[in-house]
Amino acid sequence: MTLIFGIPLSVLSGQLLLGLINGAFYALLSLGLAIIFGLLRIINFAHGAQYMLGAFTAVLALNYLGVNYWVALVLAPLVVGVVGVLIERLLLRRIAGEDHLYGLLLTFGLALILEGSFVKLFGVSGSSYPMPEQLKGGYNLGFMFLPTYRAWVIVAALAVCLVTWFMIERTRLGSYLRAGTENPKLMQAFGINVPLLITLTYGYGAALAAFAGVLAAPIYSVTPTMGANLLIVVFAVVVIGGMGSIMGAIVTGLAMGLIEGLTKVFYPEASNTVVFLVMVLVLLVRPAGLFGKEA
Repeated sequence: MTLIFGIPLSVLSGQLLLGLINGAFYALLSLGLAIIFGLLRIINFAHGAQYMLGAFTAVLALNYLGVNYWVALVLAPLVVGVVGVLIERLLLRRIAGEDHLYGLLLTFGLALILEGSFVKLFGVSGSSYPMPEQLKGGYNLGFMFLPTYRAWVIVAALAVCLVTWFMIERTRLGSYLRAGTENPKLMQAFGINVPLLITLTYGYGAALAAFAGVLAAPIYSVTPTMGANLLIVVFAVVVIGGMGSIMGAIVTGLAMGLIEGLTKVFYPEASNTVVFLVMVLVLLVRPAGLFGKEA
């Protein structure tokens, strides 16, 4: 049996895999938060509820409409994205010129309303979602067993993260978005519909959360509070990476997942707090975050 620092290689590899899976979810959810804050300056506390909505959309679509997993991966982000568009148009736009605290309180209230409504409708016990047949099983790598679905989650999350980064940082649409948040009047003078861009950006951030929810549904129990349990960690990841930093959200999300996995091997008691410890240390050294820009 191969040992590394006295730990069996299979145990270490298994925890690193779990950490990478958690990191993929952290990266995907942090990316949505970073986009919404970086481009709209909204601290979106409803992000966890939108993650939950994505998972429940997949479950309900399967139970009542017979919609399979692959269709749900597209349908759920579209549905939750439309909900996000309505939230921005009907609620957030009314406080666009106010202090950031108003947006935080509004989205926090929305999250409580959504979670409370789903608890009333579906209870707190949770629902299960079947894993697609094509992704069952796994691969024996010799030192560990790699479940196919876990590998798919990592690949799918990274692919979406990188496509989003490229779209925002390397395309004309992304440059319009960034310019529109810096100087909306100038962009409107050039004929760019800035309010529409802002609305679609919030909708896209909500859709990213829903996509993560569908990916999580076959792994974790689908409950009304699943987003609330994850959101506080995701906010810590965003702070570590730098509020509004797209690449910071992706890299830090994956890194924190791996660090959390390693902590479970060497010091399990600290695994639930290591992310917050890293956040404190980073804020002491670099308040803007690892990838953030100093004010």
